[in-house]
Amino acid sequence: MATKKTSSVKTTAETVKEEVKVKGGQLLETVRRLITEGNVRSITIKDKKGKTVVKFPLTIGVVGAAIAPILAAVGAIAALVTESSITVEREKKPGTKKS
Repeated sequence: MATKKTSSVKTTAETVKEEVKVKGGQLLETVRRLITEGNVRSITIKDKKGKTVVKFPLTIGVVGAAIAPILAAVGAIAALVTESSITVEREKKPGTKKS
C-alpha cells in the first residue's frame, strides 16, 4: 500500500494545494507527517468518492498536545475508510513562480 502523491491542483498568490491518495492505515501516519512539516495551513480528508469527511485548519505553531485531538479524529476516520485522499493547503514559499 503505497502513498500516491498527485500534482498540485490549485495555486493562489499565498497557497498551493496538492492531493495525496492513501489507503487505510497510512492515513494517520501521513497526516502526522504533514503536520510536522510546518508549512501546512489546512488538511482536508475526502473519501474515495471525493466527499469531504473532515477539514482541519492548522495555525502556525500547532504542536504537541494541540495535535492530539486532530490525530484522534484522523485515527477514527482511518478505521472507517479504506481509501481516501488528503488535500493539503500549504503556504507558498516566497520567490516561487505561479504554476
